[in-house]
Amino acid sequence: MSNWNASAIPSLQGKTAVVTGTGGLGLECAIALARAGAHVILAGRNAARGAAASSHIRQAIPDAKVGFEALDLASLDSVEAFAARLHLGVALSASGGKLDLLINNAGVMTPPQRRQTANGFELQLGTNYLGHFALTAQLLPLLRRASEPRVVTVSSVAARAGALNFEDLQSRRAYKPMVAYSQSKLACLMFALELQRRSDAGHWGVRSIAAHPGVSRTDLLTNGAGPWSAAGLARRLLWFLFQPTAQGALPTLYAATAAAARGGGYYGPDRLGETRGHPTEARVPTQALDRAQAERLWRTSEQLTDSFFPATPAAQAAGADTVRP
Repeated sequence: MSNWNASAIPSLQGKTAVVTGTGGLGLECAIALARAGAHVILAGRNAARGAAASSHIRQAIPDAKVGFEALDLASLDSVEAFAARLHLGVALSASGGKLDLLINNAGVMTPPQRRQTANGFELQLGTNYLGHFALTAQLLPLLRRASEPRVVTVSSVAARAGALNFEDLQSRRAYKPMVAYSQSKLACLMFALELQRRSDAGHWGVRSIAAHPGVSRTDLLTNGAGPWSAAGLARRLLWFLFQPTAQGALPTLYAATAAAARGGGYYGPDRLGETRGHPTEARVPTQALDRAQAERLWRTSEQLTDSFFPATPAAQAAGADTVRP
């Protein structure tokens, strides 16, 4: 894995990938996947940005197979509509109705005031985690049709400070931007680990992997906290402290394409406390390893999103899972 970079990505001819997020890390991942020959579906809520991202990729890679599909992770109706279009083959006509790779990347970070999704979830938890949970559940049948499907869910170094507050999961009683962000990214990591456990138990054949980009030069801070916030100013004025976005995308790309990336693994940068560098095994925070909390999060997420995964034999025996009628 030493000094792994995008040039090590194997041929992805015949593979189809969905990447959520049309800028920053999502765009860099899409460029690398398209360069390797994958058919890439960029999914985002802003059609103009999606068209611009697709055009940018085609200019860089004239023979790129790339398209844009509308997806607002802050709306479960939008998630359902996006999944329905894929199931109908609107965006998967060239892939035989299968999906090889899902990269759960899009996110929002630290809006100064508490905001809600269309379904009443705290915006960061709803967009970063619950929207991706629902999306993965609804795309699972398409993933299972592929020969070696992967789901890569992007977490953050902020997950180390995260805690699941089931008594106030939506931050209604008290909203602190970074606390809510850290919770959402811890949830993403725990979801990735639990998804692998359930895939193993249920023989789904899906490899679930988590990754984080370290501290990278994206627009998350300025879009979330605002350009004149302390975080936004640090991002613009101290840009040299943030590694380039293409470098930050490498752990996600490693998780998505490297033969050695293991299911249930977690990958991040290898230097300066995992803030920059090349992909390596990342340290999993102790709280992310709590199986009881992970199972509670899973059940809660199914109930909140009305999106259900197949029940595993162990869960059926324990009566822990709810199955869609």
